[in-house]
Order: sequence, then structure tokens, then C-alpha cells
Amino acid sequence: MSEETRRPRAPITESDVLAWLETTAAAVQAGEVNAQELIDILGELRRASAACADASDWALLAAREGGASLRQIAPVFGKGYVRAPAARLEKLHRQAQNADQWLAILRHKQTA
Repeated sequence: MSEETRRPRAPITESDVLAWLETTAAAVQAGEVNAQELIDILGELRRASAACADASDWALLAAREGGASLRQIAPVFGKGYVRAPAARLEKLHRQAQNADQWLAILRHKQTA
């Protein structure tokens, strides 16, 4: 098994979402999905989006703990400068000092 195949992957990708969106849009246009179903989907998507943001924050903390510099992380934020990840880390550090603490907070939120 190569190193690449063992690397953890995100549970969902941009292409997964686009493929789902294309299929769902076609079903909506064909009248196969009603307004209440769309509202239910909206709620699911908003919860999933929040979960993805939480996972992204965990990965940011873990990357920094693993030795990644802000300059290495910055392109992922879509900016060529370090202000965006630095600001996010500053905000996260008000709640958790490391990835393990953040994960504990997320677990507590889920059970609350």
C-alpha cells in the first residue's frame, strides 16, 4: 500500500457536492421534490456545512501542531497572505489550545 492510499481523505469533495446538486436540481425541475423536502434538505445542508467548518478548524489546529507554517496554510484559505489562517487560529485559541481540545468540544456539542 502506498503512502498516498493511506492518507486520510475528506469525507466529501467539491465534485461529490456538484454531482449531487446536478441530480437534485434535475429532480426539482421535474417536479419530483416538493417545497417541504427542499426545506428538509436545506436544514441537512446547513448542519453538514457547520460540521465541515468544525472539521476544517480541527485540521487547521492539527496542521499547526504538526509543524505547518502559516505561509504553507495560507493558500488553502484562498489568499496569498497569512492573515486569514492567523485570524482563524486566534479565534480558535479562545476556545481550544490544540486539536485534541477542539475535538473534545465538538464531542460535547454533539451530546449536548
